[in-house]
Amino acid sequence: SPLVDRRPIAIALAGFALLILASASLEALRLHSLRAELPLAPGGMLGAALGAWIAGLAGHTGATLLLLAVAAAGLSLFTGVSWIALAEHTGALLESLYALVVGTWERRRDRRLGELARGERDVVVEAEKKREEDAPPLVIAPPVPEIRKSERVQREKQAPLFEDLPDTPLPPLKLLDEPQRESELVSAETLEYTSRLIEKKLSDFGVSVKVLAAYPGPVITRYEIEPSVGVKGSQIVNLVKDLARALSVVAIRVVETIPGKSCMGLEIPNPHRQTVRLSEILGSEVYHNAHSALALALGKDIGGHPVIADLGKMPHLLVAGTTGSGKSVAINAMILSLLYKSEPRHVRLILVDPKMLELSVYQGIPHLLAPVVTDMKQAANALGWCVAEMDRRYRLMSWLGVRNLSGYNHKIAEAEKHGRTIEDPNTLESGEPQPLKSMPVIVVVIDELADLMMVAGKRVEELIARLAQKARAAGIHLILATQRPSVDVITGLIKANIPARIAFQVSSRVDARTILDQGGAEALLGAGDMLYLPLGAGQPQRVHGAFVADHEVHKVVEHLKSLAAPEYIEEVLEPAAPEDGAGAGVNGESGGEKDPLYDQAVEIVVRTRRPSISLVQRHLRIGYNRAARLIEDMERSGLVSPMQSNGNREVLVPAKVD
Repeated sequence: SPLVDRRPIAIALAGFALLILASASLEALRLHSLRAELPLAPGGMLGAALGAWIAGLAGHTGATLLLLAVAAAGLSLFTGVSWIALAEHTGALLESLYALVVGTWERRRDRRLGELARGERDVVVEAEKKREEDAPPLVIAPPVPEIRKSERVQREKQAPLFEDLPDTPLPPLKLLDEPQRESELVSAETLEYTSRLIEKKLSDFGVSVKVLAAYPGPVITRYEIEPSVGVKGSQIVNLVKDLARALSVVAIRVVETIPGKSCMGLEIPNPHRQTVRLSEILGSEVYHNAHSALALALGKDIGGHPVIADLGKMPHLLVAGTTGSGKSVAINAMILSLLYKSEPRHVRLILVDPKMLELSVYQGIPHLLAPVVTDMKQAANALGWCVAEMDRRYRLMSWLGVRNLSGYNHKIAEAEKHGRTIEDPNTLESGEPQPLKSMPVIVVVIDELADLMMVAGKRVEELIARLAQKARAAGIHLILATQRPSVDVITGLIKANIPARIAFQVSSRVDARTILDQGGAEALLGAGDMLYLPLGAGQPQRVHGAFVADHEVHKVVEHLKSLAAPEYIEEVLEPAAPEDGAGAGVNGESGGEKDPLYDQAVEIVVRTRRPSISLVQRHLRIGYNRAARLIEDMERSGLVSPMQSNGNREVLVPAKVD
């Protein structure tokens, strides 16, 4: 046993002796009550003598304590028992007993607390279950049915008898890729689960809301939420990033105000994004029924319905977005929308492409007024030409007594219908009056405004502001795009005159405010996701842009180039002559012998012997004002005679000049 230690016999005998002496002495000192029953005193003679001696030395109490210690030492030496080991085992026994008592008490307490918690949880679960049962079910908007196709699509499906003889100058829709059949947007179970997850996560952040409805779309789903009493909308806005992380999505856009409703909106990306094809929008009944020649196919809204904008009502458009946000694809979609809607005699284009990559593909289509502009100085000249053309059109409309270009063209068409012409008042004094013709709408597309502002910022800003202020009635419209929406590019003067804007994904809230005067564009998803702010609207509309691939653009361009050649106006890209002033005419062209076409004009006049303004105009394909100046300069140089009474001129030089 660990308590007993075997000792030598001598030590054991010594211990036994000490035990006998100590016990006898203790009996003699303490067992007084047994004195009458024993023949002699308790402890015997030895005990009585030794006890009395020790008591005389240490006192009665001290002797008792000393004898007890000697007895304990004798017992340990005699039996080999370790008092230290005995104390340790006794302590371990007491500690085990204490742990048993404490453990039993704690188990009873935990059992009691568990029963209380279970009761409280059952109450909460029952209340939550009753609340869910009593709450109205989540309103899930039905999926948008397939977009109704226009009659044009059905007509094109019928194979024509002669493929080489197109019945319309408009390109066919078969040049564009057809949309692919995709599965259901988001299941009702997923919408219900996400709604409850939104409520739970916001509740974890200390914001109580209730999801009322869900509107699934091709790219995002809008959840309409109703904050509880006392919850501010700013609290939800401040928790957007935390909520996006909790829901494992890229970004969430908060719509603080939904027109006609007292709730807020959370626009959350779908797990699988659908691709919106341009052919689907151009083939829709909505686009076909748009009577405007400037209908722009933007894409689909969050519900999947086609979004068509009228550039004529905007009347100008400002587009901004970072690289990769889908801005260039949207510009291509807008240009193709114009090409699919209008013939060259109705809409003409001026394309400015500083990067020489995006718009150069349209080189050679019949809708162009001038080759695609890649030089920034020529781009400024083109804007100056537009201003001069705007002034000319206003003078003609004022002379005819009409208010806009459509009224002007209607009056010209009515005159032609009755077999008469209206003469140009600018040509009456020349003796060769020219009939007025209908004028097309002009759309100027600038792919990168920042490069243009960098080269000729102040002049370009003034020209754009002047066009934006006055050019609507004259039928001139601007589409300005930039990937750097800073205040030095989109100046206050430009923004004040172009209220219609489109913002793609931008890098910061500051850039979003620069283009839209409000935030939200920084939370877009990119790849064509945009915010469209129409004219007069306070809240932007979220649109998923239509996608058009490069090979589709090439096919449409090749088809248009095969139909007709472009008729360029050379004055568009040439600098305006200083002497022309504000009323120099439509083209702002330079005249005199410094005109690069002067020698060709002289050669034509001398060869044909007919110094006619219209002849020079037809042969050189230039504007009437420029041809008139060339003839007048020949008169000053002595090549042709002044105008005679009958309105004719004579050539004063021989037929062949050596």
